[in-house]
Formats: sequence, structure tokens, C-alpha cells
Amino acid sequence: MLPELALVPGEPAGIGPELCIRLIQQPRTDCRLLAFADPATLQAAAAALSLPLQLLPADAHARVPGDLRLHPLPNAVPSQFGHADPRNAAAVIGALQAAGQACLDGRLDGVVTGPVHKAVINQGGIAYSGTTELLADQAGVKVVMMLANPIVRVALATTHLPLREVADAITADGLEHTLRTLHAALGREFGLADPRIAVLGLNPHAGEDGHLGREELDLIIPLLQRLRAEGMQLIGPLPADTAFLPAKLAGFDSVLAMYHDQGLPVLKYSGFEQAVNLTLGLPYPRVAVDHGTALELAGRGIADPSSLQAAATLCAQLARQRRLSA
Repeated sequence: MLPELALVPGEPAGIGPELCIRLIQQPRTDCRLLAFADPATLQAAAAALSLPLQLLPADAHARVPGDLRLHPLPNAVPSQFGHADPRNAAAVIGALQAAGQACLDGRLDGVVTGPVHKAVINQGGIAYSGTTELLADQAGVKVVMMLANPIVRVALATTHLPLREVADAITADGLEHTLRTLHAALGREFGLADPRIAVLGLNPHAGEDGHLGREELDLIIPLLQRLRAEGMQLIGPLPADTAFLPAKLAGFDSVLAMYHDQGLPVLKYSGFEQAVNLTLGLPYPRVAVDHGTALELAGRGIADPSSLQAAATLCAQLARQRRLSA
């Protein structure tokens, strides 16, 4: 049986709806998609692209290009491409929550999400820091953000923090949870029986034996030694400026970066179009595009759907692997 995946376009005024229309122009043999979205927005996106769209009931079967099963969630006001409206914030959040709940209830096997405009959601009166945090709160779990492309997988010990707050946010308990979550996900969802994880240092040159900071000596190294004693393959702490050399990456299954801009610029440079954003630690796989809403491109038919295509393909793979690991 094919995995059943939720497809959430995200911000209705951005490029998400167009990407979803492009995604369904080829029949999928790896999963069945169910969109959680406003039908009028999807129809407008199809018209802008001059591509076929046939919206089907949730229990129907998509049979030809352009067929899309839909769980309709109407916007409060009609969306206009390129002009995000805070009045539609509740509809965007409602779609994400409905998709997540369907997975928690066992009705769906995973969630694929398009880009969401954080500022507009907050302007709509909803406190929102990101879909990763929203789905984690809904499921009642702590999660880890990982971004991946065909070259490298990069997990983050901290995510969206001002740089001056990063060092204080890295604790032994938090870092241990991140490593255990990453290790478990690489086994359960990627089928890696004994994953090799490279751990970056926080400071330049991984602290230079304490001369450039003591976080490695006082916190990171003792934790890695303890987890290695349990059998985890943990390499590091490594200086971030050389850890991503191709010869070294060949020996790792994933890299754990201490903060957002330590690892993600390298990942995006090495393959932005195929990069995706994963939420590890949820009871189901969630994969998102690794780009924003691109309001300036919306409705023009020029947005690149590669990241959403990669997200759907990977989410289907992870859902199948979870079944095998269950």
C-alpha cells in the first residue's frame, strides 16, 4: 500500500500553491497525496500556470496528471498572489494543524509542507515561530531540525536564535537529546543501522584546546565520550571550517552543527534546489521545502518546484522506511 501523505501549500499568496500544481502534473507511484488547502487558491494557481487541475474528494483516487485529492480549508478572504493577507493566517495554521492531526490519528503517514510567511501569521494575531515548532507542540514532543540534499545532511543543535544567545542555549541535556533524536531518526527513517555523526565544535578550530572557548572541553567532549561508550559513532568535535570538505563528508552520514549559520550555508551552497527541511522526533515524517514564500515570484509561473518535488519524494521514502522499521 502506498504511503498517504498530507500536502500543505503554506502561504496562499506565495509560490506554495503554484508548486503544488506543478507537483501533481506527473502521476506519483511512490505515494498518494491529500492537499489541505483553499480550493479557490489552488484553482487560481492552476489558471496562472495554464495547467490542468481537477480537485477530488479526499477518498477519491488521483488517476491522471492534474488530479488532486483535497481536504478543503477555505481562506477567510480571497488570496492575491504576491500580497499576503494576515486575515488568512488562521487558515494557514489550520491546514498545518489538520494535516498533523491526521498523522497523529493514523489516517495519514506523513506531511509535506510548503513555505509559510512567519511575519504575516504573527500579524494575524497568531504567535508562530515556525512549522517545526507548531507540529512539535501539537504532538507534545521535542524535535530536531535537519536539512538535507543529495550531498549532506545537517542537523542543528540550536535553530532560530540571535548569535549572542547560542552559547548559553547549548546545554548537556539539550545536546544529548539532539544527538539521541538524530541517531534514532537515521536508523528508523533512513535505514542506517550504525550511523556516523560528525559533531562540530561551537568555537573556531573547535576551541583550540580551550584558547578560543571552553565549551568543547567542558561540555561537548565529555558528552561525546559518554555516548560513544554506549556505542554511538560520534566524530568530533570538529572545526567547522574543514568538516565539510568532500573527503571528510564521505565518512559521515550526518553533521550536527551547533547553530543555524554554521552548517546551513554550506548545505545550501552544495545543492539549494534539492535541499529539504526535515523535522526529526515527530511520530511521523515531516519534510518541507527549504525556501521562503517568494512573494515577488508568486503568480508569474517561474518558481522552481525542485525542492517541493524532493520533499514529497523523500517523505514517501521515510514513510516506507518507518513501516519497515516498525
